[in-house]
Amino acid sequence: MKLNAINSNEVLTLANESKLLSDLKHQIEKDFGLANISLKLPLKFDAQTFVSTIREKVYYLMIEHFSEYLNLLYVVDIPESQFKQIAITDAVEVADQMTFLILKREYQKVWYRNKYR
Repeated sequence: MKLNAINSNEVLTLANESKLLSDLKHQIEKDFGLANISLKLPLKFDAQTFVSTIREKVYYLMIEHFSEYLNLLYVVDIPESQFKQIAITDAVEVADQMTFLILKREYQKVWYRNKYR
């Protein structure tokens, strides 16, 4: 599956259009849980709040708990080639780009599971 989204909001729009938003939320919560990272996503869906909650957690992990951050990337299964393409500017920008990669990968998992069910 080739995902042509260029930012986190586009991934959420694709998930919403394909009626996989709830599954995406559950997959993200599941993978964060598998990495032993608590993540409280909002009950009422709002794209900005959803993305910012994940971004803040990723930023916190990058700065304070780097080994847990790396474990999360392993659990989510972020391809190393995509990880290496991130332009390192500052921690906030890297956290934003990593949030996009996490959302993109999680959406791919949900999409494939839904397609081949």
